[in-house]
Amino acid sequence: METEKKKKNIVIPIILAVLIIIGGIFGVKEFIYYSKHVDTDDAQIDGDISPVVARVGGYVKDINFEENTHVKEGDVLVKLDDSDYKVKLEQATAGQLGASAGVGVSQAQIAATAANTSTAKANIEAARVKLSLAQKDYARYANLVKDGSITQQQFDQAKAQKESAEAAFAAANDQYAAAVKQVGTTESQLAVSHTGVTQRQSDVDFAKLQLSYTEIKAPATGIVSKKNVQKGQLVQAGQSLFSIVNDSSIYVTANFKETQLQDIKPGLKVKVEVDAYPNAEVEGEVYNFAPITGAKGSLLPPDNATGNFVKVVQRIPVKIKITNAPKEILAKLRPGMSVKVSVSIKD
Repeated sequence: METEKKKKNIVIPIILAVLIIIGGIFGVKEFIYYSKHVDTDDAQIDGDISPVVARVGGYVKDINFEENTHVKEGDVLVKLDDSDYKVKLEQATAGQLGASAGVGVSQAQIAATAANTSTAKANIEAARVKLSLAQKDYARYANLVKDGSITQQQFDQAKAQKESAEAAFAAANDQYAAAVKQVGTTESQLAVSHTGVTQRQSDVDFAKLQLSYTEIKAPATGIVSKKNVQKGQLVQAGQSLFSIVNDSSIYVTANFKETQLQDIKPGLKVKVEVDAYPNAEVEGEVYNFAPITGAKGSLLPPDNATGNFVKVVQRIPVKIKITNAPKEILAKLRPGMSVKVSVSIKD
């Protein structure tokens, strides 16, 4: 009996000693690990998601994709009925042709008025010559009538010719001024016609642009999700139709406590453990830090100036770029997946 008691008394201390040694080894390993690493399991896969919205309204004619399938940038995914937009384009084109015809008419009028102006200018020169001759004859006859070399009737005839030449010269001047004024008016009409052509061209360009919007294309290469459109559905401008998760835009958003950020810097290596694929080796590096805490960016941010204050450790979103991962695993990563990250703060 005494021997059995001695054995029991020896076993218990041995067990305690083993547990203490194991606990010490574990504690030392954890101390060494956390002195070189900063970990958090408040992290998830993230990515760039491009929402696709209709830029014009219309009935859905064709849908060229299925949800959760891969598409390429520029692929026509949805086709709207474009009958109305084709009619608007034809109307705009007809208006442009009419405005261009107006320009042609104005140019023809300018050419005609320019010819009239040249004729009126020639008439002025001819009238000026006749007036000069009549004035000279009048002056000469005035001297001759005094000497009695000619009769009063001949002098009166010379005077009448002079007055007639003056009237013709004045009329020629008036005709020339009217022709110049008409040219100015026609040029103004031409300028208005050119403005009309420019405006009609803008209408044509806008109609073409609206027509092009009836083909809804993929803004990026990636996987389509959140499909919210059916064939025959009437969609409105600005309505969200689906989203595309961009390829090569997958990254990790880790929400570290503010007390953990002291040793975390951009460029540090990160080990990422994906909950869905725990055996996959995924590596990354710290890229940048969010400018505000997660709470501050929430729908209802806290206001510590009201009510009783309770200090809560805040979390800062940190973006981590994935630098190395198996292709088959990288293709399976989806925004929202939970991960655990470990940042190496010391080599």
